[in-house]
Amino acid sequence: MSVRIERVDLPGMGVRNDVITANGRRISVVSLRSGEREVALFDADDPDASTDSIGLTDDEAAALAEVLGASIQLSRLSSLSDKPLGLYTEEFSLPAGSGYDGRPMGDMKARTLTSSSIVAIVRGSQVHPSPTPDVVLEHGDVIVAVGTRSGLDALAKLIDRGPG
Repeated sequence: MSVRIERVDLPGMGVRNDVITANGRRISVVSLRSGEREVALFDADDPDASTDSIGLTDDEAAALAEVLGASIQLSRLSSLSDKPLGLYTEEFSLPAGSGYDGRPMGDMKARTLTSSSIVAIVRGSQVHPSPTPDVVLEHGDVIVAVGTRSGLDALAKLIDRGPG
């Protein structure tokens, strides 16, 4: 499925990149020469009439990009199991009282012991893609992993058993 993106130069101001959705809606990111940026929505009947816009700070733009990027990564990973690759994704919830609660993810040695890779940690509404070994796990974290069926089964047992 291809996505249509249009670039509109705004002479003397900056540039507007429009993503055209499957139902014809236009979502734009306006990047001004001053470094400011905003996200704008356009009227479905008039592609030149903005219905709303939201100015974003650098931190807000980075957070939005991270959330969108992480959700795309997770959906692409989830689709791996639809293909005959022998790879699967699975989510594991870290239970209260887990031996890994409050410990760095690296202590789990998941890849070494199970040949499965932890590709994200979901904590509340936050998604942390590509977590590093020093990320401290908390009960309630949802661990997203990719691996073979046997590797993911071994990871589930490792999480349940705890360290030791």
